[in-house]
Amino acid sequence: MITPLDFIQDLLNPHLSFLLRALGAVVIASVVTGIIGNHVVLRGMVFIGDAVAHSVFPGLAVAFVIGSNLMLGGMVAGVVTAILVAIFSQNQKLREDSVIGIFFAGSFALGIVIISLQPGYSGSVQDFLFGSIVGISAQDVATAALIGAVVLLVLAIFHRPIVTVSLDKESARALGIPVLLMDIVLYVLVTVSVVISLQTVGNVLVLSLIVVPASAARMLCSTLRGMMFFSPIFGAICSTIGLYLSWSCVLPVGGTIVLTMIAGFLVAWVFSSVKTRRAL
Repeated sequence: MITPLDFIQDLLNPHLSFLLRALGAVVIASVVTGIIGNHVVLRGMVFIGDAVAHSVFPGLAVAFVIGSNLMLGGMVAGVVTAILVAIFSQNQKLREDSVIGIFFAGSFALGIVIISLQPGYSGSVQDFLFGSIVGISAQDVATAALIGAVVLLVLAIFHRPIVTVSLDKESARALGIPVLLMDIVLYVLVTVSVVISLQTVGNVLVLSLIVVPASAARMLCSTLRGMMFFSPIFGAICSTIGLYLSWSCVLPVGGTIVLTMIAGFLVAWVFSSVKTRRAL
């Protein structure tokens, strides 16, 4: 097992430049998903993170078949599905989680069918299913940074109405807030944040980036503003430690990052429990 100092030296080694790119990618993904995850947890729609990860799969499949950019393909598929879910969820006879399950399960099934028709598909698409630090290019990092900045900007602009809709849709309608538009904005932002995280932790584990930091923040912070500040820092620190452990112990990067986050969550739970007992 290498020391943290050795890890820093490897990050600065030009022959291991992919490692520094991987660090940049996981930090960007952790910050963006850490912030957007607060809205997901606040709204009680944790299922959407996993569902979105499935919904991008047909886009990845089509992009692979036609030789296009996988991230772009996944984003288009995810956004289209997210918009459809937001529209159908306005029907009060249908629960939001039911609509999510129907559309995203269908999307994943479509992706499986499409990709099965293409021989020799396993390599590139598996990177998006399970993550791959080796395959991250400088352009990928720059693209993720740009898209992440746009996501955070849009979220900042629509923060107040999105929170109002999340707390009470009927009250939001009474206040004149366009509920459908806010739902679409939130679903699309979640989708985009998931897509930029796929190459680092993969489709299978991306839900953890959305849920774990925000859940830890909710236990330790008394306000949404505090959660918004804490969760991206928590996610970035855990992701960095996870990348270090993965590199030094030759472990799968996605799984190691997720386990590190869960360990951090357990520490937060202990602090929260101690704090609650002292308050009593």
